[in-house]
Amino acid sequence: MRRVTRSLLVGIAVVLVLLLALGAVPSLFKSGDPYYVNATPTEGDGEGNATTAVDASQLSDRTHPYTTTALTNASANRTGYSEPYWKGPFGLKGVFTHSPFDEVSSLRQRNPNATAGDRVRLSDNGTVYFVAVTQE
Repeated sequence: MRRVTRSLLVGIAVVLVLLLALGAVPSLFKSGDPYYVNATPTEGDGEGNATTAVDASQLSDRTHPYTTTALTNASANRTGYSEPYWKGPFGLKGVFTHSPFDEVSSLRQRNPNATAGDRVRLSDNGTVYFVAVTQE
């Protein structure tokens, strides 16, 4: 094998290993307090308009894992929380991973009528929830 070919193959292998590391390593970065998606029942406060709420049955747990986990853990009289999400140092993690901020932002963009400030209304089994990202 020629030296140039060997160098090219080694270079390609190094690039592949680095790309794999960038995909795996961000999940190991944990800095600061964790963020959660929370689903809080509206409790009939007038803002919980079910007609403008997003139907939660349309959300996939593959595209909205934080939101669906929060809804699964919620009930009509109890707030549900998702798994924790930590931002990485220097903002690098958010570039390479899916975050709760992505989920809530996509819900806001696709359903502007369901937005109430930084929260989004979701309807699940007849109960209307406000879904938002919180840091606790």
